Amino acid sequence: MFIHLGEDVIIQSDNVVAIIDSSLMNSIILEEFVKKNYENNNIVEIVEGAVKSIVITKDCIYFSPFSTVTLKRRSQYISELEM
Repeated sequence: MFIHLGEDVIIQSDNVVAIIDSSLMNSIILEEFVKKNYENNNIVEIVEGAVKSIVITKDCIYFSPFSTVTLKRRSQYISELEM
C-alpha cells in the first residue's frame, strides 16, 4: 500500500524504515546521517519551512510537513485495510 507524505509525494509503505520526529534533529547521529544523505542527493524536501517528521526509506529521506502521529495513523489505516 501507499502513504501520503504531503504535497504530491506518495511512497510505498513497504519501503519505510523509520518515521522520526523532527525534534530529534538535535541528535548528533541523526544530524550526521542526514548530512551524509544531503551530500548524496538522497533528500526530498516536500515543503519548505516547517518539517514535522523525517521519513527514512530504503532509497532516500523525506522531510514531511505531517507529524509522526499523523503518518503512523495513516500507516495503521492501510494495515487495517489489508486484513
